[in-house]
Amino acid sequence: MAQILSPAASSEHLYAAVRSGADAVYLGLKQFSARAAAENFDESELEQAVSFCHERGVKVYAAVNTLLFDSQVYECALTLKLLCRVGIDAVIVQDLAVASIVRSCCPKLRLHASTQMTIHTELGLDAVKKLGFSQVVLARELDGGCIAALCRHAEKIGIETEAFVHGAQCMSVSGQCLMSAIIGSRSANRGLCAQPCRLPWSIEKGCGDYALSLKDMSLLEHLPKLEEMGVGSMKIEGRMKRPEYAALTAYSAKCALCGEAFDRELLEDVFSRGGFTDGYYKGERGRCMFGRRTEEDAVKSAAANPKIHELYRHEHKLSRLDFFVSIKKGEPLKVKCCDENGLCAEYTGEVPDASKSKPCDEIFVEKALSKLGDTFFEYGNGELEIDEELFVSSAQLNAARRSLTEQMAQKRRDFFTHKIPFDDNALDSLELNKRKEKRAPVKRPALRAVISNSKQLEAVLESKSVELCFLPPDIGLIKYACERFDKDKLGISMPQFSLDEKRDFKLLEEAHALGINHILCHGIAQLEMAHTLSLCAHASIRQNITNSYALKVINALGAKDAVLSAELKAEQINKIEADCQTGAFAYGRLPLMLNINCPLYTLHGDSCKNCKGELFDRTGRTFKVRCSKQLGYVEILNSDLLSISDKQGDFTVDFFELHFFDENKAQTAAVIDAFKSGKPVESRCVTRGLYYRGLKNGKD
Repeated sequence: MAQILSPAASSEHLYAAVRSGADAVYLGLKQFSARAAAENFDESELEQAVSFCHERGVKVYAAVNTLLFDSQVYECALTLKLLCRVGIDAVIVQDLAVASIVRSCCPKLRLHASTQMTIHTELGLDAVKKLGFSQVVLARELDGGCIAALCRHAEKIGIETEAFVHGAQCMSVSGQCLMSAIIGSRSANRGLCAQPCRLPWSIEKGCGDYALSLKDMSLLEHLPKLEEMGVGSMKIEGRMKRPEYAALTAYSAKCALCGEAFDRELLEDVFSRGGFTDGYYKGERGRCMFGRRTEEDAVKSAAANPKIHELYRHEHKLSRLDFFVSIKKGEPLKVKCCDENGLCAEYTGEVPDASKSKPCDEIFVEKALSKLGDTFFEYGNGELEIDEELFVSSAQLNAARRSLTEQMAQKRRDFFTHKIPFDDNALDSLELNKRKEKRAPVKRPALRAVISNSKQLEAVLESKSVELCFLPPDIGLIKYACERFDKDKLGISMPQFSLDEKRDFKLLEEAHALGINHILCHGIAQLEMAHTLSLCAHASIRQNITNSYALKVINALGAKDAVLSAELKAEQINKIEADCQTGAFAYGRLPLMLNINCPLYTLHGDSCKNCKGELFDRTGRTFKVRCSKQLGYVEILNSDLLSISDKQGDFTVDFFELHFFDENKAQTAAVIDAFKSGKPVESRCVTRGLYYRGLKNGKD
């Protein structure tokens, strides 16, 4: 049967989930967890948690799923060493640096690809399989057909699948949101999301809509079908919620998976945002998926929580013990028990006396041994050999029962705990604690452009200053460009999110036939695609590269060069060590969100009519929305233009990438001139992004 995987923000959450039916839990430590605001576990609590779970045959996964800075990588490696020592069952990972350390220092530790890695295609599965991952958490935006297809491919290549089935879902595709970081310096990729999407957003100033707030998902009714598809782990979100939530969701999911009824109304009461949605799973996007947390929801939660305590007040029976009893004349009492794994324990007591009144019988013995009370054991079968007219006291049988359950608990801890060897020599050879020095500056970083239309293309290539221009995935524009300009300076920027790899392959093949050899890749799946077609791959800003070690992995996967994360400060960028060229996002509106559920479509009554391509936050600021409807997604862009045209000397990268959205030909040319001259771009709303102010709690 598929696994029910529950969130554990603290020991209380963990006990609640396990006692309510969870087969596995995932938790975070005090660092490197994508839920930094949760209580999380220190070393002692972690050891107790692993011991508690493994006694009960429950797996424990550690979320080491934040992006790392170079200064944190060595410390993260020591965290992995701790996890190996306590016998964690797997680590959930976003940063490729963490995966690289695991492969080098502790290759027997199971790697699970976080949903933050944005794996949603067959090539994505292929890529993480090659990187040593054994399980992948699929993107939450997939419909049932996509999940089924990916499960079939996963089985073919030998990797397991996991899917979120209940809990909060972000408006943005996971791993592709910079909104909290750019607006408030609190990075979602580093566990400190401030959830600006839950605030008012509208298509008119002061309208008060909540255009970026989705209801919590609930696919519990679909669990038997998901299991049939091949999903092996049913994941519940909720490390920021209460223990009652952990208990009820685990219990409800267990019931649903077994085809039994559960209390959906109580589930909504304990936590929801105006109800639940299964819109992505059914492929039914639109207004029905949106909702927000109201005061009424909070009142229902407060009333519901006490009702749930009974679920985890007592132990969940997880193991059946079969007993073998020998009460023989002239021989000591012998009791043996075995569990479903073949683990056995034995107890030897005193020689029984002759009975003076009431001799012991099977009923008496079984009654004493079956008093397993508030343990996770239950009485299975009994094989009893009892001579007549003998007496064994209930005290001695109780002592036997206590001794046996204590022994079995320890044996089960040993059986289910697999401590992983960690190679300190391999760790030392990685030189993770070496302080990175500032790179020597290049004479002048080259300029590259990512354009949106033919007028921008003309301005870029007529300037003679741009070494490479990436075109949108539009075959008409690609033909136009190849007929008029130097093909060696042209590339194609792949779709930011795609569920149709056959379409993408066809587009690339057509572009390659026209003379295009460069491809801007937004994920590791597209690096696989470039390799298959022998194209020159360039890693985009969406690859979330924040440290030297992840960059080395990206380079090894085939990327000739890479744009580093916009969540880095300039001084951090300058310390990145690389065997390939690096670049920085130097001009444009930073992409804050990648959405496959268009908020503008929703606000216009599930229609594209009268859409102006703009959203307003509660302060009245305007955020442009780039529509790629034909490709299946939209992007919310920052309200301010980022430009470092007059700060180029602060960066020691090899190239600057300029992103053009709605600029006309003259404006495009003016931006390029500003970078050529080192003068500021003329605009009232220019930001430096995070290059100087950095992230809150960002460790350099």
